[in-house]
Amino acid sequence: MGLLEQIYEKAKENPQRIAFPEAVNEKMMQAAYETGKEGYIIPVLVGNADEIREALSARGYEEDIFTIVDIREEIYKKKLIDWYVALPHTLLKEKALNRRMQNPLYYAMVMEAVGEADVTFAGIDNTTGDVLLAGQMVIGLKPGISTISSIGLCDIPEFKGSEGSLLAIGDSAVCANPDSGQLAGIAVSACDTVRELLGWEPRCAMVSYSTLRSGQGELVDKVTEAVRIANELRPELAIDGEFQFDAAVSPAVAAKKVHRDSRVAGKANVIIWPDLNVGNVGVKLIQQFGHADAYGPMLQGFNKVVCDCSRGAPVSEIKGNIVISAVRAAGSKNQEEPA
Repeated sequence: MGLLEQIYEKAKENPQRIAFPEAVNEKMMQAAYETGKEGYIIPVLVGNADEIREALSARGYEEDIFTIVDIREEIYKKKLIDWYVALPHTLLKEKALNRRMQNPLYYAMVMEAVGEADVTFAGIDNTTGDVLLAGQMVIGLKPGISTISSIGLCDIPEFKGSEGSLLAIGDSAVCANPDSGQLAGIAVSACDTVRELLGWEPRCAMVSYSTLRSGQGELVDKVTEAVRIANELRPELAIDGEFQFDAAVSPAVAAKKVHRDSRVAGKANVIIWPDLNVGNVGVKLIQQFGHADAYGPMLQGFNKVVCDCSRGAPVSEIKGNIVISAVRAAGSKNQEEPA
């Protein structure tokens, strides 16, 4: 069973409530309908209920597959606002929130923040900047995280790593030139993401052109400082470096280059690039020459799961990202449950 098949099975075992603020968009509605009808999610369409029902009827979709939330309905909106402003550490107060909730994107985010939805899924009618801004204002960032980033999953046919052919990589899409603190946050977020989605025990390598000071310079210093900060933030996580890529994933190379104990060297299942130049080139090399399937990017760093899909993505890809987001949300809830 391939990676996506495993994720689809997980989603069906525990369907999550996915809020779609771009409800009448044709591709988004089709993806929401198909994933809902197939039992992977509980789709929640957020917007003008009359327009939503008209679009459902015109496209021949069964309305009972969906929960429809009308942003014009004042009683429910007032409940959401009351619940939200009662939460600790919220940025928006009642008056500002009421105004912003005229936008379905913000309305869906508020639903998620108060537990009325598990994921907000957007990105076709809204830009990436729109989604990131709404997420930061309404959902907020996890403690210790100062930047939003992304992670992808690569299924590399010829790769024989600690998780078989699978390797998680980040950030290849969002944060262009992170400083040491931001890089540490990306590593911590990536560890949480792979736990939520795949149930892995993360072994996270922060990579550079140097392995444990075999090279010198400010680019190396940035990565070594990021490792220190990440270990301070979350000492229970296996985050190590700086390593060259081969020392991170190959036991034979690690044995030659890493002359100290490491829970990560040679067996990393998560790779953190030092910047977006390396990340973008790295993922494309893996795809082109490793013939890898790459899934993502998935946004991370928010208090809850927020998804920004590519506006050019086909429905099949949107469906995959919806299901991945749902499994992440379910995994996040499991992590929060007391042992």
